[in-house]
Amino acid sequence: MKRSDLTFTVVKVPLDFCMVIVAGIAIYFFRTRILDVFRPVLFEFNLPFQRYLLLLLGVALVFIGAYALSGLYSTSRRGLIEELSRVVISSSGAVLAVIFYIFIRQELFDSRFLILGGWFFVIIFVSLGRLILRYLHRYLVAHHDFGIQRVLVVGADEISARVVEKINLDPALGYRVIRALDNPNENALRHAYSEGIDEVILADLNYPADRVVQLVDFCHHHHVNFKFVPNLYQTLTANYAFDTSIGLPIVELRRTALDGWGRVFKRLLDFFGALLGLIILSPFFLILAVIIKLDSEGPVFVRLKRVSQQQEFEILKFRSMVKNAEALKKDLLVLNERSDSPLFKIKNDPRITPVGKIIRRLRIDELPQLVNVLKGQMSLVGPRPHQPDEIDRYAKHHRKVLNLKAGMTGMAQASGSSDLSFEEEVRLDTYYVENWSLWLDIKIIFRTLLKLLVDRSAV
Repeated sequence: MKRSDLTFTVVKVPLDFCMVIVAGIAIYFFRTRILDVFRPVLFEFNLPFQRYLLLLLGVALVFIGAYALSGLYSTSRRGLIEELSRVVISSSGAVLAVIFYIFIRQELFDSRFLILGGWFFVIIFVSLGRLILRYLHRYLVAHHDFGIQRVLVVGADEISARVVEKINLDPALGYRVIRALDNPNENALRHAYSEGIDEVILADLNYPADRVVQLVDFCHHHHVNFKFVPNLYQTLTANYAFDTSIGLPIVELRRTALDGWGRVFKRLLDFFGALLGLIILSPFFLILAVIIKLDSEGPVFVRLKRVSQQQEFEILKFRSMVKNAEALKKDLLVLNERSDSPLFKIKNDPRITPVGKIIRRLRIDELPQLVNVLKGQMSLVGPRPHQPDEIDRYAKHHRKVLNLKAGMTGMAQASGSSDLSFEEEVRLDTYYVENWSLWLDIKIIFRTLLKLLVDRSAV
């Protein structure tokens, strides 16, 4: 890792500590100087500032510990959405720890508002501090080449070209492509090394195995980082466990990382997330139902057959097409933009109603699927729901995505919208199946919400 990355990682610790202190002081003065102006306070707040400050120092250490346990001080690079989501969750955990401590000590704390308000202020201030630090880091990288990673990209396929394009379009990522080679020999690798490369990225999904070994050996010998874009087989074998119960090491290739308590936690997240969403959105549902009914003839909701975990069920959506849309589909097969895959998709589908175009662009036609999530037929996050007639045309490796419940959103929807090819969608969904974690779910939810705000192209 670059020394600059390590420097910014170390700086996060005192920065977070200071931000927690500032947030605590801010909520204290808000409670003692401002809150009384807006509403009467029934109980006198009797906590001197000096004593409060001493308590705050201890609480700040609890927050730093929670951030460390959640990986916020890891030297691995993370996206903005994942970092902020970890701030929210670990801050919530720290507040729960403080409340638990007060309960165990059987102490009567002066103000519940101070705890809940402090939790909110800490999230805001710590997130703001990290946003400023991230911006400073990106500015130094983009304008002063501060701590850049000099990269050799290896590969000749479309994925390799996309990697190079992505790096070149965003200098603030911290990478500079020094060379891009199709199939470099030993001399070419040495020449690239002489130009000061820090990292080799193998982006060709079909690169010969013997050449991969040579690349890895070269990188290890010259202390150069090696990274690669995994192909479908490598994602299939990403999740495994050892069984030594019979005296021999036996490797079990698990269908998915979602098992045991993880399955319980995911279901709890789905149930309460869907319940909360339906309660909050119910007035909006009523208004939209009236608009859809006035716009065109047909029901407000449509029930479409989908497959999840090998089981067929009916998915619920706001109707965005004319009522005989399925009957018209056969006449439109010649216009299918994904004729090279089992999927059917037309960019300007003539069956879509005027209101349907709007709700699809805003991605709200799928909100009724919260009912499916509540019933346990779907998940908030998971592979894309599949149509029965599509599955009949799937190759064997495509069926890996059927091992988990279908989701309202997923890696494919949050990562590339409709620009992804079918094989890329399968690769992303397969990665999700094999590498599931609660953190990954939360990251995808945050990324989807951000995409809804900034991207208006229909998925």
